[in-house]
Amino acid sequence: MLLAGAAVAAIEILHRRYDGAVARGTLLDPSARRDRTDLDGTLNYLLVGSDRRPGESGPDQRSDTILLVHVPAGTKRAYLISVPRDLLVSIPPAPNGYGGGSDKINSAYEHGGGGEAGVRLLSATLARLTGLRFDGAALVDFAGLRQVVDLLGGIRMCVDTPVRSIHTGRLFEPGCQQMDGTRALDYVRQRYDLPDGDYGRQRHQQQLLRAMLDRAGETNLRDDPVRLDRLIRAVGASLTVDTNGVPLQDLALTLRGLPPDGLTGVQIPSHPETIDEVSYVVLDDGGDQLFAAVRGTRVPGWVTANPRWVTRL
Repeated sequence: MLLAGAAVAAIEILHRRYDGAVARGTLLDPSARRDRTDLDGTLNYLLVGSDRRPGESGPDQRSDTILLVHVPAGTKRAYLISVPRDLLVSIPPAPNGYGGGSDKINSAYEHGGGGEAGVRLLSATLARLTGLRFDGAALVDFAGLRQVVDLLGGIRMCVDTPVRSIHTGRLFEPGCQQMDGTRALDYVRQRYDLPDGDYGRQRHQQQLLRAMLDRAGETNLRDDPVRLDRLIRAVGASLTVDTNGVPLQDLALTLRGLPPDGLTGVQIPSHPETIDEVSYVVLDDGGDQLFAAVRGTRVPGWVTANPRWVTRL
């Protein structure tokens, strides 16, 4: 009885330690929030990667990455739907005085004031665009993920075309290669030197998430509690989450059976277009069909019928 009691107490202490490492926030606008999340049903999450730097929280930051994560009931598959950062959308008014209007979707984060308020306006914009309500959201400091990749011992990324970094001048040669956090984050932020521009960048960021899951599965962290502690705290330092009232440990238990090879990357049917000398991405009819498939839990069928917009990760 004493040993059992000690084990229960130890588990509770560990839970509180790691649960407290992740910041909580209100990231979803009421118009974008699902009334009640059923972990046994279909789940839709919003993942926002910000280019903010540590200590910066002003409105002059834009959302560097926007992903809709669709998990059908059973949690054996997940679809990572990348939203083009230059997608032309209608942004609703914000409490900070922004009056709303047409703009690139990654501007919604800035118009909302950055941080949690910025994600709320972005979520309202996406709810208006897609007709979806979300089961939760996460704001990820992509620069902070550098440490996570390093603690995993680096990840394996396959470069599909030569690209030179506009940030460092580094040339990424084609081929599969081991990358540390700095190199990996630099690679997945490039778009100007890619043949397909931001669409290639979306694909590379989807591949980054797959590579991180692969590496985490290969590493037996349970046998290295010090490293596990550092990794969990690094992840927590990079995240602000809104789980729609679901305990974080329950969500983790639900998603833990999702295999890395169960991920599929999806891009929204769209095309570049210059309007009044400004470059935008404009939604195609297929984009509305994709959103309807997500709302109607018919994404597997849509993926089969639209291979052009699908990335096998």
